[in-house]
Amino acid sequence: MTQFQITLDADILHQLFIGDSRDAGIAALLETVFNQVLKAQSTEQLGAEKYERSEDRKASRNGYYERGLTTRVGKLTLNVPRHRDGSFSTELFSRYQRSEQALLLSLMEMVIQGVSTRKVANITEELCGTEFSKSTVSDLCKSLDPVVQTWNNRPLTKAYPFVLVDAMYVKVRENGRVRSRGVLVATGVNMEGKREILGFAIGDTESEATWGAFFTQLKERGLSGVDIVTSDQHSGLVRAVKQQFQGVTWQRCQTHFMRNILDAAPKAMRDEIKKYVRSIFEAADMSTARTLLKQTLERFQATVAKAMGLLEEGFDDATAVLELPEACRVRTRTTNMVERLNREIRRRESVISIFPNRDSVVRLLGSVLMEVDECWGEEKRFIDMRTYLVWKKEKGSRV
Repeated sequence: MTQFQITLDADILHQLFIGDSRDAGIAALLETVFNQVLKAQSTEQLGAEKYERSEDRKASRNGYYERGLTTRVGKLTLNVPRHRDGSFSTELFSRYQRSEQALLLSLMEMVIQGVSTRKVANITEELCGTEFSKSTVSDLCKSLDPVVQTWNNRPLTKAYPFVLVDAMYVKVRENGRVRSRGVLVATGVNMEGKREILGFAIGDTESEATWGAFFTQLKERGLSGVDIVTSDQHSGLVRAVKQQFQGVTWQRCQTHFMRNILDAAPKAMRDEIKKYVRSIFEAADMSTARTLLKQTLERFQATVAKAMGLLEEGFDDATAVLELPEACRVRTRTTNMVERLNREIRRRESVISIFPNRDSVVRLLGSVLMEVDECWGEEKRFIDMRTYLVWKKEKGSRV
């Protein structure tokens, strides 16, 4: 990955930390950083600094042109380098710009429909001015929507042993009413140990039929090689997992399960119960986990029978991950990875509060998920799959 050295002058720092407008300071900072990154990319692609004589030089500079970048902290002016052979290219802003466009489009739609708050109207006016129409929004959507749809329908060509699924809810205005709609998200870890966002769907309810249709779509796109599916215990979701992934192990999210157990216990006892239950989840093997379960039940059965009943009933599903090699358990025993995604979505969704229509949900959430997925692709391995491959081979030889 290319390393950049960024320099900031005193005026920008003063504006950022002491100025009257925090957003103006951040905008000035972003503009300075982005322009310096563009210069560094130009030097890298040319193979030489400005005025430098070098045998490695591939072309020469030809000035720059200004390009505006709309963000939530204002409009930035970027100085995009030109090369005489026209070879300069950058993808620096493509991901960022996509989600910002989607957010802005949602705000514009709210203003056009006349249902926006004054805050939304002010933001939209500041970023886009006051003159935009339904046709303007439609034209912008035509350029962004196909990108999101293509990504969400792309073929899944790898095997994904570990799949994690979760849902969140957003408010959407439909037929003059505000309705709650579920956003179903699936992530996976491939055989290289890297995580990917497999896809998402908008559903009227979080029912077995809705989850089943989502899983069917994923399989039609090529989802295969699944060993474990991790999720919470929503009844419709669990039934859909067992129906759509027959023979695959279902792992009950330990974070959600712990929350269920502690909610059934008095506050004064929760810390102690949590230590006991956590020791079960972190056991070295299933035999040890059962021994710890017995000790926990003996310790708390008389005082918190309801909580212990939940623990005993859900034990097998919550410890299914103990079948895996130890190196694979921490990342697959909870849906925390998906919940972090949900928080990233909420950061953008909170600006909107109520989406103007279902298409705007797909557009904004899809853009955010695409950006996260692209970043994940550049990260190191999420799980070291070497021990999993050995375990899988040994397991196959025993069958």
